[in-house]
Amino acid sequence: MFDISFTELLLIGVVALIVIGPERLPKVARTAGHLLGRAQRYVTEVKSDIQREINLDEVNKLKDQMEDAARSVRSSVQDTGKSLSQPLTEARDTLQNASESARKAFSDTADSATTTPDAALTEPAASQPSTDAAAPPAPSAPASDDAPRPTDAPAHPAKGPTA
Repeated sequence: MFDISFTELLLIGVVALIVIGPERLPKVARTAGHLLGRAQRYVTEVKSDIQREINLDEVNKLKDQMEDAARSVRSSVQDTGKSLSQPLTEARDTLQNASESARKAFSDTADSATTTPDAALTEPAASQPSTDAAAPPAPSAPASDDAPRPTDAPAHPAKGPTA
C-alpha cells in the first residue's frame, strides 16, 4: 500500500515518542492500530463486493448463454418433430385414401356380382312368391378393414390330431 521502509517507520516512532510522550504513546498506538484495522476491513469488504459483482455478471452471462442454448435445442427439437410428423401425416392420409378406394372398389365388385346378367333375367321370377323361405342372405361387404376374414388354415397348425 504505502512504500515505507523499516528505517522510516523507526524514525516516525522516535518522533512520536518525543512529541506524544511515553505515557500516551501506547494509547495512541492502540487507537492507530484499530483505525488501521477498520480501514483494512473496509478495503477488504469493498474488494469482495466488487468481486461478487464481477462474479454475478459472469453468472448472468453464463445464464444467458445457457438460456440461448436451451432455446436453440428446443427449436431444433420442434423442427425435428415437425419434419418427422409431416411425412407421417402424409402417409396416414395416403393410407386413408387407399382404404376408402379399396372399400369402394370392393363394394362396387360386390354390387356388380349381385347384378349379373343372369340375375337380370331371373328378376321377374323373383317378384313371384318364393317357396324357399330359408334361403341364405347374399354376402355383403365387411363394415371395415378390421373385420375378421375366414381362413383355410387350421386354428392350431402346430398341434396335430390327438389320439
